[in-house]
Amino acid sequence: MQKTNAKQLRAELKDYLDLASKEPLRILRRSGESYVLMSEDLYAELQNEIQSLQKRLLGMTEALTGEVSQKDPRDRSRLERFSKASK
Repeated sequence: MQKTNAKQLRAELKDYLDLASKEPLRILRRSGESYVLMSEDLYAELQNEIQSLQKRLLGMTEALTGEVSQKDPRDRSRLERFSKASK
């Protein structure tokens, strides 16, 4: 991840936006605050990954605490609904 400061970012905004389309860019302020500039596509990918991991964690937590119930393998209603929807 490349670094820059706010002054350089303002002076060379186009170049830094081009760079941020390829990889995240860390922007440091004099006050010590730090920001990250990245493409919207990368941000969306990260958001999707976070949501996926949260769902998996919730599922594992429910399994560990016994909040899930076993499905009867003979109950094919879910599979049948899916098959009908895809036709």
